[in-house]
Amino acid sequence: MGHIIVNGNEKGGAGKSTVAVHIAVAYQYAGHNVTIIDLDKRQRTLERFFENREQWCTSKNIDLPTPFVSYAENVFEKTSESEEFAAVQNIVNKAAEEFDIVVVDSPGSNTVASRAAHSCADTIITPMNDSFVDFDLLAKIDPVSGEVLAPNIYAQMIWDARKEKARMAKRNIDWLVLRNRLSQIDARNKRKLSDALAKLSKRIGFTVVSGLSERVIFRELFPMGLTLLDIEKAKLGIGMSMSQVAARHELRNLINSIDLKQLSQKELVA
Repeated sequence: MGHIIVNGNEKGGAGKSTVAVHIAVAYQYAGHNVTIIDLDKRQRTLERFFENREQWCTSKNIDLPTPFVSYAENVFEKTSESEEFAAVQNIVNKAAEEFDIVVVDSPGSNTVASRAAHSCADTIITPMNDSFVDFDLLAKIDPVSGEVLAPNIYAQMIWDARKEKARMAKRNIDWLVLRNRLSQIDARNKRKLSDALAKLSKRIGFTVVSGLSERVIFRELFPMGLTLLDIEKAKLGIGMSMSQVAARHELRNLINSIDLKQLSQKELVA
């Protein structure tokens, strides 16, 4: 069975799709056979990204490593929640029989498809903006003392997914909380959030990982369907800036944080 990586968060704008495509393309570069499944039937960000990628490669007459992309259209035609839940589980688990790495991009809301995908995961990656607005989905905070009071709605969803995974596969789910779109400026709020995440991670069982900083390059690459790893091969006519080198180092650290239990690790392309 391949390794199933689900990118999830019940709040939009945290960079789930950016993280998903970079993880998928990074593992494709590393020699793995990768598929990426888009469960966000409304936004279809991945669909546009890979359409842009195909057009760019055609126009430049180049061949860039590209994962197989699935949009799981038929699951949304199911008449009941239980049928949709089972259909998504079937699609994700079947993909894991055919591919080394299965990356799932789930919608930024609590949908049946999202819950089903989470229950199949070997690794859940939760990108979050570096703010207490996003932290609120993980846990409730005492407004006076700043102490963590109790897990909140998304953390409960992960708990339910872990129970389902243990029941179906007798395995646990690794959970990485990714502090994404980080500011380069140190601030009191940033330090308070670090302390709160450290306390919560011990309480409900996740690993805090530094994600991708806020950089213009991600917005610039999207219209071409490119990732940080493509810059030198994509015939952009530019060299690597220091900011882009730093961003690629962040991506490498993220990939190294994912524990591929079923697979032998392969070195990420520099």
